[in-house]
Amino acid sequence: MRLTLSVIKADVGSVGGHTKPSSRMIATVEGEVAKAICNGLLIDGFICHTGDDIAIIMTHTRGEGSSDVHQLAWKSFLAATSVAKTSGLYGAGQDLLADAPSGNIRGAGPGVAELSFDHSLSGVRPAESFMVFAADKCGPGAYNLPLYLAFADPMYCAGLMLPPMIKGFRFHVIDMDNTAGDSLLELDAPADSYDIAALLRDNERFGIDRIISRTHGEVVVAVSAQRLHAIAGKYTGKDDPVAIVRNQGIFPAPEEIISPFAKAHFVGGDARGSHVMPLMPVPLNTPVTGMYCLPIVSCVGFSIDREGRFAESYTDFFDNPAWDEVRRRAQRKAIEMRSQGWSGAAMLPYSELEYGGFRDTVSGLLKRFRLRDDRRPEAAE
Repeated sequence: MRLTLSVIKADVGSVGGHTKPSSRMIATVEGEVAKAICNGLLIDGFICHTGDDIAIIMTHTRGEGSSDVHQLAWKSFLAATSVAKTSGLYGAGQDLLADAPSGNIRGAGPGVAELSFDHSLSGVRPAESFMVFAADKCGPGAYNLPLYLAFADPMYCAGLMLPPMIKGFRFHVIDMDNTAGDSLLELDAPADSYDIAALLRDNERFGIDRIISRTHGEVVVAVSAQRLHAIAGKYTGKDDPVAIVRNQGIFPAPEEIISPFAKAHFVGGDARGSHVMPLMPVPLNTPVTGMYCLPIVSCVGFSIDREGRFAESYTDFFDNPAWDEVRRRAQRKAIEMRSQGWSGAAMLPYSELEYGGFRDTVSGLLKRFRLRDDRRPEAAE
């Protein structure tokens, strides 16, 4: 069976500010997905939220970019938007940037990550397990550093030195500033590791689109690398990416994949998407209620049975006391960075701020600048 994993996520309204979706909104999306499972469109589905973003995690056999699957997600978000508007919630329909896309909704606002594989529970994959990362209040390159460390650095992933992974992984890097279409470059780790790092250091322009095993040709990672402001032409909220990561066996183990997140590394995001702040790992369904509107990321894991359903329950990877110290470290880093206020590296560069209204402020001031009168003092007398 050729199985597809699809994760589609959007912010379509939240309670008391940009905090979390309401329980009615979640129930509405769950109802739409349940109907899609009953009518055979989906094999299985799971709904959760990270901050104010609702994520729909699905298995099906319709392939990547399926109009039917994408329209299901779009209509589910529209239904949740209607609930949000009726309840007077903040940002109702915020991420739905197109009026009514007729098919694939990639580029219409919601974050989309998808990958497909032959699912037989035999051969090199006798068991199929995967993780979904969902981030809120941060930019599209938030996973650049942790995924690079997990798939290109044996200091973080000792499994890279084992025969199933020793040939490394192929990174598909996307130039997110190119609005004409998906502009991609394929680079191999470890051979091109320095080149990959040179691109991925810029979280706002370059991102990981997918990662493929060079040994087995299997897609292991898919990321929703896209820019909302490149789509809308104005600030509509941060890009809040999702990622699907298959694990174990011929791929890195879960602990190798999540270990880099212990850095609580700095990313663009926070209030109004304007600051540079640490990414805090949090449990599923965590609202954004802490000081400074810290960027957050959740991680949920599943196993898939022979029919393509989620087996048993799920694993909430960051819901563990081991991550409490990381959360404290993230908060300490955040307090220190925000103590610098608006100055220098504490905020994103103007090119990233302009979609948040800073263009209007600065443009008005630029009109008031005048060239200095360079005449000598005696000439001016």
